[in-house]
This record gives sequence, C-alpha cells and structure tokens, in this order.
Amino acid sequence: MKTIRYIENGKGGLEAQPLRNTQGLELRNANGDIAPGSTGMQVAIDTLTYIRKQVTEQKFYQFNIEEVVPMVVSEGAFSQQLLTNLSFSTSGDFEEGNINTGGTSSKIAESNAAVAPKYQKVQNWAKQISYSVIDVEQALQANNWDRIYSLHKARKKDWDLGIQSVAMLGLKSDNTNFPGLLTLSNATVDTTTLTAAISSLSDANFQTFVSVILKNYYANSAYTVLPNRFVLPTSDYLGLANAESAAYPMISKLQYLENTFQKMCPDLKIIPNAYCDKDNNKTVLNVGTGYQMYALYRHDQESLLLNVPVDYTVTQPNTTNNFMFQDVAYGQYTGVGLFRNLEMYYMRF
Repeated sequence: MKTIRYIENGKGGLEAQPLRNTQGLELRNANGDIAPGSTGMQVAIDTLTYIRKQVTEQKFYQFNIEEVVPMVVSEGAFSQQLLTNLSFSTSGDFEEGNINTGGTSSKIAESNAAVAPKYQKVQNWAKQISYSVIDVEQALQANNWDRIYSLHKARKKDWDLGIQSVAMLGLKSDNTNFPGLLTLSNATVDTTTLTAAISSLSDANFQTFVSVILKNYYANSAYTVLPNRFVLPTSDYLGLANAESAAYPMISKLQYLENTFQKMCPDLKIIPNAYCDKDNNKTVLNVGTGYQMYALYRHDQESLLLNVPVDYTVTQPNTTNNFMFQDVAYGQYTGVGLFRNLEMYYMRF
C-alpha cells in the first residue's frame, strides 16, 4: 500500500501524490518532498511578496567515515590495482625444534615465513557540470540563489555520500571486487548469538548477551586480540536509552554496555550507523528485508582499509564557444580490504 499526501495543484484544488521513498541507499531528506515540476528560478510573486535571502538546503545522512573505517588517501594515485603483502609464519610446531645432542647427524628443523598478495581493485570516477551564460545571468537576476556554487556543492555531496556508502556496503553493481564494511565475504557471520535488537532483550537475555559477546570475538580471533569498534543499527542504539533492568532503572542499557566494554577493551567505541538498519542495506545485500547488522572488529589499517588513491579533484572550467561552460570532477576509490579475516565478526538477523 502506498502512502499518499495531498498538495495544492495550483488551480485552487488538491491532488493526491505518493510520498517519496527516502529509504535505501539515498538516506536523504527530500526537503519538503518538492515535486520536480515545481523547481526553477521563475516563480510567481506580487507587490507584497518579499524574497528572503535565506535558502533552506536539503539534508543527507552523513557520518565520520574514518571513525568507522580506516582510510588512506592519495596513495597509489592512478593505479588500477593496489597490492598489500600479507606476511605469515610457516615455522611449524614448536616441538619440531626439540633436538637430541647425543645423536649423530641430527636434523635441525627450520623456521620460515611466507608472503601472500591481497589485491584491491581501483574504481575510476568522474562527473561533469555544465551551465550557460543565460543560467548565470538569470541566477544573478533572481539575486537569491547561486547556481554555479550549488552545482559544485551538489557534485561534491554526490562524491561524499558515494564514498560513505561504499565504505559501509560497497558497490551494489560489483560487491565482489568492491565490498564494504558490512559485506566482507571472509568475515565470520554469527546468526545465533543475537536474534533480536539489543534494546528489546529481556533482563536475562541482555545479561547473557553481555557475558558472551566479547568471549565469542576473542575465541574467533584465535585468542589474539579484542575488538575496538562495535557498530550497530541506529534504531537499536537509540533504543538503548531504556533501563538496563527493572532492578537498576537508573542506568541505561547503553551505559551498562559502555561500562562493561571499557573494563575489558578500554579503546572500544560503540558507534551507531544507519546502514546497519535493514531498510538501508537490503538492496546491496540482495535480501528481501535486509539484515539488522552488528559488527565487532579492529579499527586498524593492518586489519582493514578503504583506499582513496585520488581524492576529489576538479578541473578548470572551460568553454569552446564562450556560452556553455563545463568542468569535471574526478577521483579513484577502492572497496574495503580485509587483511585479517578473523578480526571481523558479524552478528545479524
């Protein structure tokens, strides 16, 4: 069933119009659900109309990418593939080194190391903007909106939103070569520890979750490391304001989680992210309803990394006829590379 709203049709009446869907990868506020047919600089005014200087701009969901995914910018510019060497020991069992000094021609076991390549493909990106002398002059005539500035700002926003979407979900057109933080194929996937939102767990189930989650991660990492990031759906994070239990109503579930994690992992951060909510990842995950995604991992460039070999760069505006002007912005990016598979731990339902 579609949700509808009624708007003035300009003829003194009302007409039904479906509400725009703002879910999915866009995560944008449609700024009043402006109908495309109503856009433009030419508007009807009368002698008592005052045009305010303030312009209300559209809003988008954004977050600090580097707080969630380690990034390296401007390394390997204009390459089409990045290679990271993974070094590991092939020394065998410790007891292979036991020797009998009384024997003759005793064979000494050898320690060794090997290296393996990890490749990340690089994607080229470019978008142009164009405008005419008339566009500029009409914007000046309206004296309320800078068209050229707005075109440049819209294109930069397109890049910023695209990189953050790649950082979390990868490319929907090629998720194999360009995965995101939540779509790494070599990560451990746990579908039993958490089967409902943390904020909705009963007192007993919440305590069980708290008691096993770090233990599960530590075992999965072969007892080598604890996590320093816990990324969870924003909808669940906001629900963690509820009481930890009926016995302790003065402390929230979030405070309890933070206190517990800080004792075990002093550098661990709990970070909400809207891409972890199922409505915002179902398109890329190719699952009808999507998943509520939870990720425990190490925020460390030696563990995982998003590369931007060429950051957003704009060419000089130019024209061939002194009437139409164009410039191009370009850049390069990769998906998220996972170098230590056992340090990425998903829970989902």
